[in-house]
Amino acid sequence: MVYMATKPDADLMTGSTPLSPMLATPGTLDSLGSDDSWAFEMKWDGMRTLAYVEPGSVRLLSRNALDFTVSFPEISPLDKVMEGHSAILDGELVRLDELGRPSFGLLQRRLHVTEPELARRLAKEGAATLVLFDLLFLDGESLLSKYYVERRRMLEALDLGGAAWRTPPSFAGGGAAAVDFSVEHHLEGVIAKRLTSTYQPGRRSPAWVKIKNIRTQEVVVGGWTPGSGRRAGHIGALLLGVSTAGGLCYVGKVGTGFSDAVLADLAFDLARLATPVSAFHAVPQRDARDARWVVPELAGEVSFTEWTSDRRLRHPSWRGLRPDKRPDEVTFEDARVISGESDEGEGG
Repeated sequence: MVYMATKPDADLMTGSTPLSPMLATPGTLDSLGSDDSWAFEMKWDGMRTLAYVEPGSVRLLSRNALDFTVSFPEISPLDKVMEGHSAILDGELVRLDELGRPSFGLLQRRLHVTEPELARRLAKEGAATLVLFDLLFLDGESLLSKYYVERRRMLEALDLGGAAWRTPPSFAGGGAAAVDFSVEHHLEGVIAKRLTSTYQPGRRSPAWVKIKNIRTQEVVVGGWTPGSGRRAGHIGALLLGVSTAGGLCYVGKVGTGFSDAVLADLAFDLARLATPVSAFHAVPQRDARDARWVVPELAGEVSFTEWTSDRRLRHPSWRGLRPDKRPDEVTFEDARVISGESDEGEGG
């Protein structure tokens, strides 16, 4: 259970019923109107995280309240730089590649580590960074009802910059320049936040708008097909779906974007979920041939080029599992797909 409504301030820090992060709706710069009403932040390719910080304690919870504190020991000194403050910070755990760009693939290896010694070793080999962009609670006071611009000012006053955490800048106005900057630095896009928006836990609000440079879609794994050639005897492709009111809608299969290590981990996970029954509405015969069905418990993410007229992902590439998402939370991001429209014929 996650907290999505008003709650006494004193209870927020206990985390017994954790906050669920506020979420953004998909959109474009044109949909925003005047830039003057918005601030623009970079969109980071990682895992949404709430950090509960108290003197002597740091806890890292995902958006569905999974505890990743042990997996990321490099974040644990954050309480020391907070100098006695108690706070709930909203941010994103990311791994940067050798060029300083966020890589969700690099982060994947860290998400499943529960053994403290292994986590410490992996942190030394390649530390994660907690990118901080909001402040929800500070020293006994809930900030949820304050405007974004006020919360952001209070966050920046904490001056949280370090080896494993940072507070990147927020740009007031200048949306086109912010998008250009994100493209130039190979980032996923930008998040536009209305300056007068309050923080609405667990709600996907039009007061926050995500503008992406690359197209991604969360998916549910409902089965797999065996590989051939170099992948003979292993997973060849995953069969993917998206949750709808009527059940799991089949959206295609993905056979690229996997490393050997990722395929080995997936084989282990899928073996325990094996079932003789398909969870999909319907799967084309060519895709169902030789399929191995699984209980649809694993959520993941793919990048792709466009949606086809029959609601299939074109040229999908696997990005990784999303342990921070429940399968029933995986829905179509593009409203046009729900209505039966497609991208075919748009070009680009």
